[in-house]
Amino acid sequence: MLKTFDFEKLPIVEIVNEIIIDATKHRASDIHFDPLQEDLKVRIRIDGSLIDYCNIPNEYKRNLITRVKIIAGMNITENRLPQDGAIKTSLNGIPLDMRVSSLPTNSGEKIVIRILDYSMSIQGLEKLGFTKENYEKILRMISLPNGIILVTGATGTGKSTTVYSILQRLNKEESNIITVEDPVEMDLTGINQVQVNSEIGLTFANVLRSILRQDPDIIMIGEIRDDETATIAVRASVTGHLVLSTLHTNDSLNTIERLLDMDVERYLLAASLSGIVSQKLARRLCPHCRKKIKTNQYQKHIFKKELGIDLNEIYIAGDGCEYCMNGYRGRVAIHEVLLIDEDIRDAISNNIKKEELKSLVYKGDVNTLLQDGLIKVVQGLTTFEEIVKLIELDVEDIIIDKNQNIQEEENKNIS
Repeated sequence: MLKTFDFEKLPIVEIVNEIIIDATKHRASDIHFDPLQEDLKVRIRIDGSLIDYCNIPNEYKRNLITRVKIIAGMNITENRLPQDGAIKTSLNGIPLDMRVSSLPTNSGEKIVIRILDYSMSIQGLEKLGFTKENYEKILRMISLPNGIILVTGATGTGKSTTVYSILQRLNKEESNIITVEDPVEMDLTGINQVQVNSEIGLTFANVLRSILRQDPDIIMIGEIRDDETATIAVRASVTGHLVLSTLHTNDSLNTIERLLDMDVERYLLAASLSGIVSQKLARRLCPHCRKKIKTNQYQKHIFKKELGIDLNEIYIAGDGCEYCMNGYRGRVAIHEVLLIDEDIRDAISNNIKKEELKSLVYKGDVNTLLQDGLIKVVQGLTTFEEIVKLIELDVEDIIIDKNQNIQEEENKNIS
C-alpha cells in the first residue's frame, strides 16, 4: 500500500496531516516513522500487523520529525533522549487523540504515534465480545462491594478498553470513583481522574495514599507496576473499596503468581482478589470473503480435546475484498475470566503447589484463552491459525502438529 507524495509541491504540514488522516481512515492503531540510512520509512499498524505506507526522502526527514514533535508538544531541540508527547486535535472534522513517543537510534530519531480509539469503550461492556458465561461472571465481579479486579494481557490487547467499559457501567450518582493513571487516556464525565507525574513525586503509590482519604467507593489504578503499588491496592480493597487495575501477565494463573512475587502477603491477596480478566486480540475474519475448508486431523484433535466437539469444517481468510485487507477486518477479543472462589482463596493462603493451584483455577466453569479462541473459530469470527499463533499449546499438541505436517508432506511426495 505504498503511497507517494510530491515533496516539492506539498508542505510538510500537509503531508503529516495526510499521513495521520489516512492512518485513521484505515483503522490503524499506530504510525511508525523508522529512520534508515537512505530514507525515513513510514509504516502503519492495521489489525496488529505493520504495513509499509510510504518513504520520506532524507532531505525532508528532519523537517517531518520536527513537525510531529511540535504538534505533540515535545522539545524539538532534544534528540538524544526519549520523549513522550500527545496530540489532541481535529483534522478534516475527525477528532483525534494520540500519544507520541520518540526514541534516539543510531540512524536518527524513531517516532511512534499511537492512535487512541475509544469507540468500543463507549459502546459498552456487552459489545466487547465476551461469551454469555464470561459476561455474567464479570457482572458478578463488579457487583461486589469490595475486592480487587484485574484486567491482564500484553501491551495493545485492549486492557484499557475493558477497564473503561467497566468504569462506565459502575459510574452512578451514588458512587465516588477516583482513578490514578499514567496517562489519563479517556475523559470520563462524573469520574475523578488523576494524572501521575513522577517528576514532582506524584507517583501511583503517593496518589493512592491520598485517594484513600477522599472517601472513595471505587478506585481504578492504571497499572500495577511495582511491589508498593500492589500492596497499597490490595490493602485498599480489603478495607472496603472496589479496586480495578491492569497487569502485564498472560493468564489467571500467571497473574496470581506475579502478585505473590510482588511480596503481597498471601492472606491479604486471598482475602482481596475477586476476579481476573485475561485477554488477547486476534484478527477478525472478513464476513464477506471468508472461505470454508475441511479440518485436518490435528485441528480435529485440538477441537475434540479442548471443546469436546467433532468439527469437520472451519473458516479461513479469503483473498481480500473491498471491505477488508487480506481477508481480515478489525480484531476480536479472546478472554479468560476467573471468578475467585473459596477453594482458590484457601489455596493461595496455604501456599499449595503450582500444579494443584492450576487444577483449581481451571476447573469446571473457566474457559481458557485457548478454549475461548476456539469457540470464536467455530463461530467464524477468526481463524485457527490466529489462535495457535497467539496462545501457547501443550508440548504434546505441538508434537502432534509436527507429525501431521510430516505426514502431509510425505503424502504430497507420494502423489
